Amino acid sequence: MYSQHDVQILRDLARQVAHIADGPVMAERRRLWKLHNSLQPCRPMILIFPEGSWGELLPGPVLRCDDAGARGAEWNLLSRLYAFEHFRSDNVVEKDWDVGKVIRSTGWGLDAQHRPSTAARGSWAFDPVIKTPQDMKKLHFPEVTDDPEATHRNLEFAQELFGDVLDVKLVGVSHISFHLMSLYTGWRGLEQVMYDMIEEPEWLHDAMAFLEAGHHQLVNQYVEQNLFSLNNDGTYHSSGGVGYTDELPKPGFDPDRVRPCDIWSSAEAQELAQVSPEMHREFSLEYEKRLLAPFGLNGYGCCEDLTTKLNDVLAIPNIRRISIAPSADVDSCAEQMGSCCIFSWKPQPSHLVGDFNPEFVRGYIAHTLDAARGCVLEMILKDTHTCEGHPERFDEWTRIAWELVEGRAGYPGHGS
Repeated sequence: MYSQHDVQILRDLARQVAHIADGPVMAERRRLWKLHNSLQPCRPMILIFPEGSWGELLPGPVLRCDDAGARGAEWNLLSRLYAFEHFRSDNVVEKDWDVGKVIRSTGWGLDAQHRPSTAARGSWAFDPVIKTPQDMKKLHFPEVTDDPEATHRNLEFAQELFGDVLDVKLVGVSHISFHLMSLYTGWRGLEQVMYDMIEEPEWLHDAMAFLEAGHHQLVNQYVEQNLFSLNNDGTYHSSGGVGYTDELPKPGFDPDRVRPCDIWSSAEAQELAQVSPEMHREFSLEYEKRLLAPFGLNGYGCCEDLTTKLNDVLAIPNIRRISIAPSADVDSCAEQMGSCCIFSWKPQPSHLVGDFNPEFVRGYIAHTLDAARGCVLEMILKDTHTCEGHPERFDEWTRIAWELVEGRAGYPGHGS
């Protein structure tokens, strides 16, 4: 257990979080997210995930706890409070305290190797571990097991610390996302995979088929061992978005055994951003579609530009959320998508660095709002690796976005 000093700090923060979570503002945000995720009339939604910039928004010195574990819990609670106090957005503050089931995996048999950068936060280079077809034999399907005793200890600890203040929940596998090409390029090297599409297509197909089969087996293990948890709440979904919906779980749901059809899932293939729609479909999407098919609702994409690939993405079973990357043509994407699924727009995070220009940001956001007027639009500012020591830029960005959304007539929920 933590020291009394640390416990007092954590419980005080937890009470603040619980008070906000129980308030009418959060109730309204949950209601809007359910409408939005079900493609019902609703204004555009706004989410902020500072990611790499959190170290500038909540730097280490703001933490008061002594124990390393307590400091992690303190940061978790402080980040919820910070979002509420600073961001004019639709981020929902919940009073859930999730305790993850202790799940172990044997892995795939090989670990990706990288040549590190000499610069801080610099980019590493691939160091391939699969160089010949024979190296593929080093791979095996992962086997997963849970550790009930370790899980029980963690749950008891959290209940003792927060049980009378927060909703302590036991959570299994709730963020399901398939990254086949990321795995394989990690072993083979991204540039080499590009060559393989032309020079060794059958080898690449064999690798993708192996990964698809391995992921099917993983899903089956999660089902057999009852490791899935519902994610129809504030659980982060796909590459941005949250899971609030009344469409899940599906009819016939057994609360004691979550099925794939009861939950959201997603996939992406950022590594194929520069390849043709035909190659993306052949070497990745056809495999991903079969993995996504059993799930209740699906998302697709991350930072890859899907402008010319939307016809294929829209054919994914139960597709509901599609990532529209900063490099995408929002006008073309909006025309192709309409209101058939969520237009999950990722604004350019680099606008928060350099010479921050509020009027430029205003015009940039306004353009997408106009282009996507007939879409189910969400704006998700993420992938911000730094704000150059200016955390107030997040506040300003969200203020601008909120003013534009509030001022736009013609959106569902805005009257005319």
